[in-house]
Amino acid sequence: MNALLSVSTLTRRFGGLVAVSDVTLDLHRGEVHAVIGTNGAGKSTLINMLSGEIAASAGQIKLDGRDITRRSQAMRARSGVGRSYQRTTIFPEFTVHENCRLAAQAATPRPWAIWQNAGACSASNAAAGEALAAAGLADVAHRVAGTLSHGAKRQLEVAMCLATKPRVLLLDEPLAGMGAEETDRMLALLEKLKAEHAILLVEHDMDAVFRIADRITVMVNGAVIASGDPASIRENAQVRTAYLGEDH
Repeated sequence: MNALLSVSTLTRRFGGLVAVSDVTLDLHRGEVHAVIGTNGAGKSTLINMLSGEIAASAGQIKLDGRDITRRSQAMRARSGVGRSYQRTTIFPEFTVHENCRLAAQAATPRPWAIWQNAGACSASNAAAGEALAAAGLADVAHRVAGTLSHGAKRQLEVAMCLATKPRVLLLDEPLAGMGAEETDRMLALLEKLKAEHAILLVEHDMDAVFRIADRITVMVNGAVIASGDPASIRENAQVRTAYLGEDH
């Protein structure tokens, strides 16, 4: 199966510091590919390069076989790369629906339609409704986003990604701060979404990672030390020493 997003020897240098070194990995539709590692391992820098927020110093990124290494963040988003951040990035004073509608509108801007009410755009509203339904938030569409629980806010961030019609989802610690019930809901959502998306998941919750991931890549000091299915990662002596510990 051809990779939807393919990364080859991706490297990022900040002066003399090599934050990401020669990372190669593939993201496939129908899979959750988790990237794990201790703080400072280069995981967020990797996501920032994949999304176009940070330029690569070397290496190549291909989306559906096309080189996007030099494309801007906006161009990648319009090409089908969506992402979430470690910190909540919703508009808390707007409704849940409005958050999604704004995301959909940003994906397909219409600067020429200055005489039209943006809130009445049928395409943006339809995309927002579809995204909220997919994320399990249709019932709270008219609530003020800031009044949602922490877990529901993280679901909303995923819905905002979905409103842009992505094919690739780059999720940076979406489970951070969640309780067990909220984690279960998010993992169920990711399990559903992977059928139509390639998902890269950066996460510190190892129990959740081993529940949801089809493939795991382990980073230490900016470099990949192992990549494979969860069973092989559990048994990898180098990974156990560097990160997992004996409990896993």
